[in-house]
Formats: sequence, C-alpha cells, structure tokens
Amino acid sequence: MEYEAVIGLEVHAQLKTRTKIFCACPTDFGAPPNTQVCPVCLGHPGALPVVNRHAVELGVRAGCAVGAAVHRRSHWARKNYFYPDLPKGYQITQLKHPLSEGGQIVVEHTGHRRRVGITRMHLEEDAGKSKHLEQEGEMRSLLDLNRCGVPLLEIVSEPDMRSPEEARAYLVELKQILEYCGVCDGDMEKGNLRCDANLSVRRKGSTEFGVRTEIKNLNSFRNLKQALAVEFKRHVDFVERGEPIIQATMLWDENAGKTRLMRSKEDAHDYRYFPEPDLPPLVLSEVWIAGVLRGLPELPDARRARYRKGFGIRPYDAVVLTATRELGDYFEIVASRVPDVQAAANFIGSALLGVLNERQIEITQSPIAPEALADILILRAQGTLSSTLAKRVLEEIIQTGKSADAIIREQGWEQVDDDGQLRQWAEGVIEAHPTHVEAYLGGKESLMGFFMGQIMQRSKGRAHPTKAQEVLLTILKQRKGEVT
Repeated sequence: MEYEAVIGLEVHAQLKTRTKIFCACPTDFGAPPNTQVCPVCLGHPGALPVVNRHAVELGVRAGCAVGAAVHRRSHWARKNYFYPDLPKGYQITQLKHPLSEGGQIVVEHTGHRRRVGITRMHLEEDAGKSKHLEQEGEMRSLLDLNRCGVPLLEIVSEPDMRSPEEARAYLVELKQILEYCGVCDGDMEKGNLRCDANLSVRRKGSTEFGVRTEIKNLNSFRNLKQALAVEFKRHVDFVERGEPIIQATMLWDENAGKTRLMRSKEDAHDYRYFPEPDLPPLVLSEVWIAGVLRGLPELPDARRARYRKGFGIRPYDAVVLTATRELGDYFEIVASRVPDVQAAANFIGSALLGVLNERQIEITQSPIAPEALADILILRAQGTLSSTLAKRVLEEIIQTGKSADAIIREQGWEQVDDDGQLRQWAEGVIEAHPTHVEAYLGGKESLMGFFMGQIMQRSKGRAHPTKAQEVLLTILKQRKGEVT
C-alpha cells in the first residue's frame, strides 16, 4: 500500500445524569415523545439555563482519566444553525475555552501500542430527533424534542490513527474508560455514544495532511470500521485519478455499504459563534478538581497490566476480563478463592460468558454469584468434576439456582476415577470402532482425541480425563503388542 489514512474522531458521549444540562427535565430513554421538555430546553423567550453540576463533574472526571489539563475557567458559546429539531436555533456549547485540553489514550492493536492524543473535551447540549415516516400515503416528518438539552461531552482526538482498525480500537478503549469512570453508559444502540470520523489520505512517509472528509453519526464499531475503509478507498481512487478531493461531510449508508454526500463542510465562522450571554464562565477550584481526580477508579489499561503481571494470565484473557468494570470485579472475587487463576480466567471467558450471552444476561444480573462459580472450579481442581461436567453444573446452577454440591448429588455427576469402570468404558469404545483402532495402531496417533471423546460420551462426562487416557493407552499398547 502506497497510501496511509490519517484519522481523527469526534466522539459525543451522553453523560450519566438524571436531568438535562441546563434544566431539571429528566433524561430517561424511551419516554413518550415530547414529554420530557420545558421552556428552557424548548428555547422559550425569557427562559434561562442553569448549569448541571453533576454534568460538569462527569466531564472533569473524563478529562482526568485521560490525563488532560482541566481548566479552572472555561466559557460557554452559542453555535447558531437552523435544524428542525433544534427549537432554539442555536446550541449551547464551548469553543475557544473548553473544559479540558490535552491527554492521551493508549491503543493496542495487532500487538502494537499507539498513543492517540486528545485535542479537547467540551460540554454541550444535544438536539432533538426527527422521525420520517409515511402516513396516509404522504411522507411526514415528526419531531421528538425529548433529547433537547441532554448533556453531551464531545471528545476530539488528534489525527493520530492510521487505519480503520486503529480507529475502532481507540473507540473501544475510550468507551471502556468512560464506562469505568461512570461518565457514560456507552449504549450505542440508544445513541448514548456516537462519533464523527475525519479522514484524509497521504503517501506513506509524507508529513503533510491531505484534504479531509467527515463521516457523521457513526453508532457502532462495525459501522465506524467499514465506513472508514470505504472512504479511504474512495480517497485513494480520487488521488490515483488525479482528481481533487472536496472537503465535505458524508453520511454512511449501511445498507448500500458506501458513503454519500451530506453537505459541503462548514467552518467555524459558518456557525456565527459568540459568547453565551445567559451563562457566566464556568469556574472550578483546584481543590474540587483534585477531589474528582482522587475518586477515579483503576482504569482498563492499568487493570489489564495488573492481571497479566499479578495473576499471570494471558494477555487475551486480560482483555476479555476487563471489558467492563463489573466483569473485572466478578473475576477478582473468583480469583481470590481458587488455586488456578488462569483456569478461572478460561472458565469465565468461555463457559460463563457463553451461557450469559446466550441468555442475553449482563454480568451484573448473573444468576450465579462469583463465590458459587469459585466452588465449581475448586471441585474441578479436586477431581470431583471433569471440565465437561463443570460446564453442565454451571448451566444447572443458572437454570435452577441450586448449589453445585446439590446438583452433583442429584445428578450423580461425581467424576469417576475407578480403574475398573474406566477400563470398561475404554474397551467398549475400542470394540465399537475397530477401523479407528487399526488406523491408530498404524501410526495415526491423532485419533486419541476421538477415542477420548467417545469415552466422555459413554461416561456422560464423568470419566476422569487423565486416568481414562492412561487406561486407554495401556489397552492400545496391549493391542499393538498382540498385532506385532
């Protein structure tokens, strides 16, 4: 590839507040249209905004989490533009003096770590939502203004990403940081986290930026990656043909799998920014900012490093187990009770998450407590349960709520290590599959896995795997001796 992408993201995160940023209207998702509005968020004459203190705290928390410089004094501005679902005709935001500037996020992709700089974070209010549908044979547009005034934190990155995959990894990491800090719930399906992506291309080795385009309102990791890949190819095709790229705002058409023109790109002067006359500057004390900083939790990157070094688990498992703060907390309770932490990581990452995902259950609503899951792993380590039966016990606990011991007693699932019983199962498998035995004795040792699978099937998962294999090998060696 002669070209590389230059990518920066503008992420809009809805802050986890109970009320809007400048009024007392609730921010509940799914409320009936136009039921969470008041004169302030509707922009009625004479209605004055009042800043939501908790929204400011969450914005400061996000800035501290990425190492940004949180300004003691920031200013509000009016961004003027017409849109049907913006009843005031302007948006209250921050421009020249944002809440914070600087900081970085470390992104891991294909074994490499890249530091993506943060340009700025600023607070602003959301607009409403338009819905277009056909009624009585005519296309109509309906407005739901419930989202007007919902608090947003806009996080603008430096153009430090060089591929759609890196951009996706950055958004995943940012989402995790915001969720860990309680800043945003990260629910992209509800529109609580969405981003605009800026992309240009240049020849590898060049330090100059090309003409960029912006892709608006990407609401999933998949859409972000696909839209950037398509737009990158479009830019390269233009460069190869010697045609100029026009700075523009694009929309991603997921069904068609392509970007399409929305409008020519606006600049700041197009919005006629001016200082918000109804709000004074936002002034924060150093003591208050320091208090927010002290309240930050351990962040995902630090937690992954601790899991790798402290628990000695594989890097992949560390990534899986730190996907959410709640999953990490669950794992640590289990890890504190079991002899083999890596085995616990494997079991949680595959068996537990597999069952929960199948039932669409979050870890916070898991029917099995971490202490009960630790009991299963202890029984497996003691040889009471095989790996297969451990998963079945897990499923039974989730389905019935009974303890592991009770389920094992009721089902008769204790692991069998009696040589006589194991020999009976092994001989049964050998007698049932003479051609496989002949192939194994002829040198096809990979069939051992097949034989063990058949033994586990006959024993309904109760056979002790190690001892069963020892018995099976003894019988097969005897058969080989008889053949020779």
